[in-house]
Amino acid sequence: MTKPLLAPGSADALLFDLGRVVLDIDFSKVLACWAGHAGCEPAQLVERFSTREEFYHRHETGEISDAEFFGALRASLGVGISDAQFLEGWNAIFAGEMPGIAPLLKRAGKRLPLYAFSNTNSAHVEYFSVAHADVLGHFRELFLSSSIGLRKPDAEAFDHVVQAIGIPASRIVFFDDLPENIEGARARGLAAVHVTSPADVAETLAALGI
Repeated sequence: MTKPLLAPGSADALLFDLGRVVLDIDFSKVLACWAGHAGCEPAQLVERFSTREEFYHRHETGEISDAEFFGALRASLGVGISDAQFLEGWNAIFAGEMPGIAPLLKRAGKRLPLYAFSNTNSAHVEYFSVAHADVLGHFRELFLSSSIGLRKPDAEAFDHVVQAIGIPASRIVFFDDLPENIEGARARGLAAVHVTSPADVAETLAALGI
């Protein structure tokens, strides 16, 4: 995926996805935990779980509660574990910070305002707001799908965030790990960088003269 042409002084704000950009995530830990409680193999759950399910998206836009989401998961996965056990596994997804991201954010935050934009849900927000408060403290504001009722890569979601930041889209550099979100951001005028490792963030900051 081509990188946007960036130069010193070409950005007025930086916008970061959270998962696999700021916070490392490992979905295998989720399935391992659920399978352990259910007495089955994780591979059985891999075949049944899909982020394309309507209830998954509705949870991320705050339309359904954690309990309703876990109830839907219980049915789709065919396991009889409790809400507390689902929650334990659901939050096991967080595997710490992405290596080296904290000092990059600290450096960048001295030059430009930093914002985050993440597709997430109330259970994860409650968890990472505490567990990763230090690294999240670099952001002026967090735009979370479960709070704003909008998800990437929808155009309305990017438009909402750009308007809230109050800076022209072309002056905002957006970092995300998913190609569809990069495409969605670029379609709304943002300069978007596909992140495959923290090195992509470091290279972009260097190009911006940060």
